[in-house]
Amino acid sequence: MFPDPDNESTAGVPAQTDAPEGRKRRRRRIPIFLAVLALLLGIGLIGGTYYVDSVPTPTDLSLPESTTVYFADGRTPMAKLGSENRTIVPYDQMNDAAKQAIVAAEDRTFWTNEGIDFKGVLRAAWANLTGGERQGASTITQQYARVAADLKGVTYSRKVREAVIAWKLDDEYSKEEILGFYLNTVPFGRGAYGIEAAAQAYFGKTVRRDAPAAKQLTVAEAMVLCAMVKQPEANPDDPEGQPGYDPERSPKARQNSLDRWAYIRDGMVKLGHLTPAEAADLAYPDTVQPIDPTANRSGLDRPTGLVVNHVLSELRQTEQFKDKPADYVRNGGFKIVSTIDKRVQDAAESAADIRRDTAPEAVRGQPKNWQAALVAVEPGTGRVLGYYGGNDGSGADYAGWYYDEDGEAAGFGQHPPGSSFKVYDLAAAVREEISVKRHFHSPDTKEFPASGRTKDSPAGPIRNAERASCQPDCALWEATVASLNVTYFELTEKLGTDKVIDMATRAGVDSMWANKKGDSKPKRIELRGHPGAETAEHFSTEVGIGQYGITVEDHANGMATFAAGGKRAEAHFVRSVTKGDEEILEEQLTQTEVGLDEEAIAQLNWTLSRVRAARLDNGWDTAGKTGTWQAGQSTTKNLHTWMVGYTGALAAATWLGTTDGKPLRTKDGSYAVYGASGAGPIWQQFMAEATAALKLDPDKYRFAEPKFPNDAPPPTATTRPAPTATRPTPTTATPTPTARPTTARPTPTATEPSCDPPDCATAVPTGRPTRTPTRSPEPSPPPSSEPPRTSAPG
Repeated sequence: MFPDPDNESTAGVPAQTDAPEGRKRRRRRIPIFLAVLALLLGIGLIGGTYYVDSVPTPTDLSLPESTTVYFADGRTPMAKLGSENRTIVPYDQMNDAAKQAIVAAEDRTFWTNEGIDFKGVLRAAWANLTGGERQGASTITQQYARVAADLKGVTYSRKVREAVIAWKLDDEYSKEEILGFYLNTVPFGRGAYGIEAAAQAYFGKTVRRDAPAAKQLTVAEAMVLCAMVKQPEANPDDPEGQPGYDPERSPKARQNSLDRWAYIRDGMVKLGHLTPAEAADLAYPDTVQPIDPTANRSGLDRPTGLVVNHVLSELRQTEQFKDKPADYVRNGGFKIVSTIDKRVQDAAESAADIRRDTAPEAVRGQPKNWQAALVAVEPGTGRVLGYYGGNDGSGADYAGWYYDEDGEAAGFGQHPPGSSFKVYDLAAAVREEISVKRHFHSPDTKEFPASGRTKDSPAGPIRNAERASCQPDCALWEATVASLNVTYFELTEKLGTDKVIDMATRAGVDSMWANKKGDSKPKRIELRGHPGAETAEHFSTEVGIGQYGITVEDHANGMATFAAGGKRAEAHFVRSVTKGDEEILEEQLTQTEVGLDEEAIAQLNWTLSRVRAARLDNGWDTAGKTGTWQAGQSTTKNLHTWMVGYTGALAAATWLGTTDGKPLRTKDGSYAVYGASGAGPIWQQFMAEATAALKLDPDKYRFAEPKFPNDAPPPTATTRPAPTATRPTPTTATPTPTARPTTARPTPTATEPSCDPPDCATAVPTGRPTRTPTRSPEPSPPPSSEPPRTSAPG
């Protein structure tokens, strides 16, 4: 409800007398009481008495105030939350321009009246008794009273409501408090409630007096805003005839604004806020921002809307915000600074939004069911610097999952990682002092009776999807580069599934989805807080070659742990929460060791840096791994592709799949989409653009060279060819060695078979074996069909 459009009271200040102030105050209240009584009699004395007893006062109100989520710089807004665009500024923190202009516009006797225009009330009472039209003006106190009553849902006669609440307000609150209530409450148009939101919406400024002078609302600008209060929006029944006072809406609206502005200017002179000379020199500001139809968008429909979901989910788990109502954060007026670096986020959207012209050529313009996701994490802090789970912030999240306002899991971010999961096998191996130069028998196929993978079993033996020049005798690093399933299945058996799962958990994989007999959908298994020995019973040896779904976010956090020298930090989205000058929450940065000493990290980096898809032509040391997962029983069609990796300063995981569970098929009809050719180009472009945008010195993040204790020098090109890369001399130290945990190795269990398609550009393709990959549904999948779970020899 808007303030009265006919309120232009110009009454002067009452003359002073020698009577005591209390006697004057009581005498002035006599006509007010009579006016209210007359109006009460007009609608019924009994009902009126009830309303006097039940009217709400400002302390009864809980004004909704916008909460804003910012990028990591704390200045760039990401999204605005809440039912109304309102930012409350305490009265004593407002500059004088807004206070003076609103009084000159709406109630020039504000500082001296009793809160009620009793003449107007008497006119309204007479009209009420005689059936005449509404009469009378309203003071600022009455206008606020009307808004307050509406907020509380009070529906009795408007003038009674105004008069009684205004009477009580004037008794209980100072004029400064009442004016502060009013300025923070009334609508100004363009969806702005309160003077601060209006200053931002119309001029991109603030009313805060502690802001730089150039950013503060001027007197002339405040007068434009206060003109809006008369009619904040155009009359929907006659928008041309009654367009309101927004000068950008139409020529007539501009003229309305000019006329009203001149009226307010005259009032500023009469009230002594401007001299006649100052008023004559004052110019109407032509700096009102154009009307932006998207200005009221909250930002939740953008890709970063998914970030907001994670921010809110994270806050609901904290002591400060848990068990609060669903809209507590949204309407609480908080300033939330996220961890998202806009430079990194821009690079993530540029590469992973494959509908944009900025996406890599390999994935740009492909079928509509193609979908990518990318998460970037800062090593050592766990800050999520970039997050792309989909183009629609209100749609499916393909990068992770979160708790919604009802406490239910939502998102669509878990996918079988395929060979990209082998990084955790490799990390577990070097933790156990298994050198990456240790050789394994790596034929094209191999039986593993302990895991139920024999030629007589339904799943059959394990087969390599690729052939490498080192076969059948390959060093672990060579098997990693060629992504040999036989080697990694044997490695997982030797280590034990518990050791592999334990390493993945320590590194950052908090959840994994397991296939349960009798369940049509895989079930999320909480890994966090549980050693591998406790959770291994849910998984088979196939965990080592990526059968079980994990999220892009968790995978990125795992990469960040390795990039930080084996120190895991909690992946998180919130840096701080404040309200006004009060600090509500501050991020707590902690690190935990995962049991990898300096040599283990050096060997891990050395090996993963030889994966061709992980190389960047920008001078950075990089490490990474690709992964691919097939669709159903197909031997030629793939459903998921991955690329994960890191530099010393940035880690990222990228997934490319489909939204409907169908295989990846190019616009040309080809099914030849793998980790290196699908997710790989997205990861490479992102890492190149993000590292450039961050403007960091790559020499400060060099990988240390491994020493390979008790081993011969690395193989040379004359003995066994392998991808090579020039490795700069390291300039930084790696973490101090820590004690390595030991856990029992239970006998691996066999469930459903799996194996991996190609994910290394140096491998030599062989005939593709039949496989049994499975795709796990997420906590809250979008409307699409799920691929069938099938079994076949691996």
